[in-house]
Amino acid sequence: MTPFQNPAVENKFSSYPEIIRPRLLKLRQMIFETASENETVNKLEETLSWGEPSYKTKTGSTVRMDWKKSQPDQYAMYFTCTTSLVDTFRKLYGDKLQFDGTRAIVFDLLKDIPELELKHCISLALTYHNVKHLPMLGV
Repeated sequence: MTPFQNPAVENKFSSYPEIIRPRLLKLRQMIFETASENETVNKLEETLSWGEPSYKTKTGSTVRMDWKKSQPDQYAMYFTCTTSLVDTFRKLYGDKLQFDGTRAIVFDLLKDIPELELKHCISLALTYHNVKHLPMLGV
């Protein structure tokens, strides 16, 4: 597991219920792995935005994640809703991923994450500023 860069983020992860924490840690690791596998992604910053673990890079759009008590059987990865990211993800992977409007990919607590598809979505988000002018983000 990638060490935490920010104690506030580490504390946030520690605050999640035991059943949720490993799933969110898996999403976190996927973000770091995807960033390291993509040579166009520069430094990845780990921080809290709106009280949620957030991942920022100069080449892309912020990626956040969280779990809400109001929906205890789900957790989500959030994207800036004013981008074309989630609309593009829906066109690419509407049969494999579940979405919430134009802002999130939602995961069911009891189902496996389609890792290959999600890593592609993360890669598109982390490089968004480089591809936002291209149809379907260059896919």
